[in-house]
Amino acid sequence: MNYNTLNWSVSDSILTLTLNRPEQMNSFTVEMANELVDAFNRASVDDAVRAIVVTGAGKAFCAGMDLTRSGNVFGLDESQKPTLKDMAERQDDLAIHEGVRDTGGRVTLSIFNCTKPVIAAINGAAVGIGATMICAMDFRLASEKARIGFVFGKIGITPEACSTWFLPRIVGIEQALEWNYSADIFDAEEAKRGGLVRAVVAPDQLLPEAYKLARRFVDNKSPVGIALTRQMMYRNSAQPHPMDAHKVDSLAIFYASQQDGKEGVKSFLEKRAPDFKAKVSSDMPSFYKDWAK
Repeated sequence: MNYNTLNWSVSDSILTLTLNRPEQMNSFTVEMANELVDAFNRASVDDAVRAIVVTGAGKAFCAGMDLTRSGNVFGLDESQKPTLKDMAERQDDLAIHEGVRDTGGRVTLSIFNCTKPVIAAINGAAVGIGATMICAMDFRLASEKARIGFVFGKIGITPEACSTWFLPRIVGIEQALEWNYSADIFDAEEAKRGGLVRAVVAPDQLLPEAYKLARRFVDNKSPVGIALTRQMMYRNSAQPHPMDAHKVDSLAIFYASQQDGKEGVKSFLEKRAPDFKAKVSSDMPSFYKDWAK
């Protein structure tokens, strides 16, 4: 599929997904949301992709929602009167899906469901959805030129893109509230102090550092093992009791030990690099589809 707002490029098993509206500072649109959902869903089952690096073209990562469109700038249908029951029972109905559901949330849910490690390479401004989008990614590296802001309070709206689930888990409730209450735009060093980003690097080192990190998750690793680990960490850590994790851990170990686990043990004993064969597209264990719904 060709994208209008994104650039898809795969090299050495690493997908670089570039937000590509540089003249508009990669501002977010409904079209970009739909393309991002498609891209993450596509990457999840593409065996040529083992890890994903997300960055922005030009000077910005993503400067937030494009506020220049006519009507409801968020693409929402104001004729609807949605309820919690609608969101629980009708979320996939066209009227709710396209007219009510937060577009940023649909993107971050597709990142959450992704089977590949996701690294944000924040090259410039990341505000609004540009800030909340990165919260669903596994790792965040920032250029010294990055500026980040959860600026919803400045325009009278609330946080979106499931960030009220992701952000407190990353930085803690107090820091999450401060950044959202104040709606300040802060620099990369503040983002690092607050625990949002892993490292701050020179602009010309941002992508090399992101690729270096990605290679650690690709080289000599089982794609199925990594996919299961990613989903288990996110889903099990939100469960109320460790027994919930034990049930899934048991099934994951049971099936993985019969696939790449055999090769992993053999390669360890033979003191050589493993040659893992299992594919995410075809060899995920039988319980996974129902569990990951």
